[in-house]
Amino acid sequence: MRFLRQSLVGVFLASVTLALLFVAAQMIAGAVQEVLTREDRPPKARERIFAVSVRPAEFVTVTPNLEAFGEVQSRRRLELRAALGGRVVALSEDFEDGGAVTAGEVLVELDPANAQSALDRAKSDLLDAQFEERDAERSLLLAQDELKSSETQVELRNRAMKRQQDLLARGVGSVAAADDAELAAAAAEQAVLARRIALAQAESRVDQATTLLSRARIALEAAERDLGDMTIHARFGGTLTDVTLVEGRLVAANEKLAELVDPNALEVAFRVSTAQFVRLLDANGDLISAPVTVSLEVTGADLTAQGQISRDSGSAGEGQTGRLIYARLDGASGFKPGDFVTVTVQEQPLDNVVRLPSSALDAVGTVLVLGPDDRLEALPVQLVRRQGDEVLLRGEGLEGREVVIGRTPLLGAGVRVRPLRVEASAGADAGLVELSDEQRAQLVAQVEASDRMPKDMKERMLTQLGEPKVPASLVQRIENRAGG
Repeated sequence: MRFLRQSLVGVFLASVTLALLFVAAQMIAGAVQEVLTREDRPPKARERIFAVSVRPAEFVTVTPNLEAFGEVQSRRRLELRAALGGRVVALSEDFEDGGAVTAGEVLVELDPANAQSALDRAKSDLLDAQFEERDAERSLLLAQDELKSSETQVELRNRAMKRQQDLLARGVGSVAAADDAELAAAAAEQAVLARRIALAQAESRVDQATTLLSRARIALEAAERDLGDMTIHARFGGTLTDVTLVEGRLVAANEKLAELVDPNALEVAFRVSTAQFVRLLDANGDLISAPVTVSLEVTGADLTAQGQISRDSGSAGEGQTGRLIYARLDGASGFKPGDFVTVTVQEQPLDNVVRLPSSALDAVGTVLVLGPDDRLEALPVQLVRRQGDEVLLRGEGLEGREVVIGRTPLLGAGVRVRPLRVEASAGADAGLVELSDEQRAQLVAQVEASDRMPKDMKERMLTQLGEPKVPASLVQRIENRAGG
């Protein structure tokens, strides 16, 4: 019985094996037959659809801003210098670096001994000149009186000579008496000439005394100024800087002692390119008084001030390019001369331009717009201005078209896309789009079906997809990975 049971089991296993071999042979034969009879057709390719963010192009009026870097300066800077040399005998308590002084305040006093001595000598010289002038005037009066007396003597001598000549003509007088009278008249005339010479000398002495008196007065005024220059006053209220003086020091003439800066009269000087400078000119070629915003970035807070362009430099500067522009600042509290600041200039408004992110424009000056059947078209545009991460464009046929704002190397003309419309208004959240329930479910399924994505990243992406508005970059990344 045991032998019969084992024989039956063996026959059963052999039958099953033969049956399996027969089925396998049939399957192989069928597969070979199918391969031999199948037509050689290429696999049908499926078009890939990309999700892109688009924004409608609207023509608006934009006031662009020009950004540059400049340095804060003071319009009133005064170097305090010693007009004369001397020793410092007194200093103001505020005469130190950063000290605030008021207009008219006494800052420095030099030793006035030498200047006082010079003033005393000038006063003495003035008295001598006054005495000399009075003496010369008295001498002039005496010379005039002597001349009158001499002229009287001449008249008397001439009458006496005529009498002697009349007597001689009548035969009464003598020739000797007539000659003596004639000689006396000639001597009187000679005396008049001498008195005229003396009068001219007296007049010249008066002129010299007048000149000497004028010089003495000039010397006295100079001595008084020198004595006043021994005391240095503040011409206006401000702050002292570059102080290099201490009490007791001997200073030389014209030596710089400090510098007085007016902190309330600040301006900013900034350099722009020639092309930027042209944009700040009006129709007559004059520089416009454009508003200016100056900002200084510091840790924890930013200092800002408003101003207005006042002028530009007279020359470009040796070895420099562009133009140097100056703008006056109003209420620039916290700023100091020498601060390196960022300057934002409000340019003239531009009409009929489209504001788009800079990623919408490629290197050849074209943008991708949405065409029929959601296929992209390349549209040439004109770049008007760059404003940070945005560009201002003009182009024929651009108004009203939906422009791709986040283009990638995979996008081009003719590519079919799935548009994610982003609002162009200023109040809309940049980069956020709203999804329909069908789109949201499809994106969630694609994320959950991904095996190569880390678990924490998958959870983060699913959380973002559950929000009312989803980042357009996230949607685009998921679509580009999975295809459509």
